[in-house]
Amino acid sequence: MAEFKQKKNIAILGSTGSIGTQALEVISKLPERFEVYALSAGNNIKLLSEQIEKFSPKYVCVQNKEDAKFLSDKYNIKAFYGTEGLIKIANIEEIELILVAVSGKIGLRPTIEAIKNKKDIALANKETLVMAGDIVMKLVKENNVKLLPVDSEHSAIFQCLSGSKGVKHLIITASGGPYRNKTIDEMKNADLKSTLNHPRWKMGKKITVDSATLMNKGLEVIEAHHLFNFNYDDIKVIIHPQSYIHSAVEFTDGSIIAQIGIPSMHIPIQYALCHPERVEGIETESFDFIKAKQFEFYEPDYEKFPSLKLAIDAGKIGGSATVCLNAANEEAVYAYLDNKISFLDIYKYTKMVFDDYNIIPNPTLDQIFDEDEKVRIKLQELIKNKD
Repeated sequence: MAEFKQKKNIAILGSTGSIGTQALEVISKLPERFEVYALSAGNNIKLLSEQIEKFSPKYVCVQNKEDAKFLSDKYNIKAFYGTEGLIKIANIEEIELILVAVSGKIGLRPTIEAIKNKKDIALANKETLVMAGDIVMKLVKENNVKLLPVDSEHSAIFQCLSGSKGVKHLIITASGGPYRNKTIDEMKNADLKSTLNHPRWKMGKKITVDSATLMNKGLEVIEAHHLFNFNYDDIKVIIHPQSYIHSAVEFTDGSIIAQIGIPSMHIPIQYALCHPERVEGIETESFDFIKAKQFEFYEPDYEKFPSLKLAIDAGKIGGSATVCLNAANEEAVYAYLDNKISFLDIYKYTKMVFDDYNIIPNPTLDQIFDEDEKVRIKLQELIKNKD
């Protein structure tokens, strides 16, 4: 391993979630490279306390004021709370890299603030680009910072592109989720346990439900459009149940370069944190072509998984259409998780709200948050009055 002269100060927003905990596992294997300068969490104070004791950050941020005071008193640490607390972390001068691993729209404002402060971003928050991709990417360019994708699919494309020219298509792969081989009739009574039983990845509940509807893949298409500045018609989605190929790039000469590996988020997390270097860090299982035996590929079934097409259509429309899509889908997923609606109702209610929505062509950041709130209220009312 090459010698590293100075540690990089890193903040992890969402340190107690799936991506955040795995990122800290990566960092723990690279102590000479990173100084954990700040951590944020929601309400999981027990796990955050364990992380504070292990990594000794100088700052933390939690959801409410009482927990912030508790941590400040117990660990003699500077503790913030709420969205304003996340923004304060984004303004800490010593921090060089921020991993945005919080879930939901709460990640958008601190990400924008960090970019304005010329900090590099490792992005694992879908809403940032789905809701405000045009605004965010403009700021990235203006402030000359790196926006490094953490999602396995976008990390794969990022690695395959590697400054290459003559790109024809981006190819995003999807496992197909737990209902790939189920009929629509079978999906009508899909219970929560089956939906959350993803065949390849262990993720949070919301993203796991999105993976079952394939909405997640549609959101990834929107992200890829912004990250790599590609037209929607040049981004393909392919079902690949084994999840060995994380995504690929097709070039104009007919060549295709794919990023292959075991389904492990440690790999793209480490790549984003250490970019542009590849380093030996956390031990992961080597990919074995012989044991893999076969790679299967299928076209997405848009009739069974209409959420995928709805997301791509929203991306093509642009403006606040993706804000509406994201907010409606998220609220519908929460309703499903609370057993208020059925699995197929997720798409049904999302589409109802989307079809009745008045799109703002070039929304400001304040308008994005206003529209997000309006859509959520609208969908909640529809579900409340469904009987």
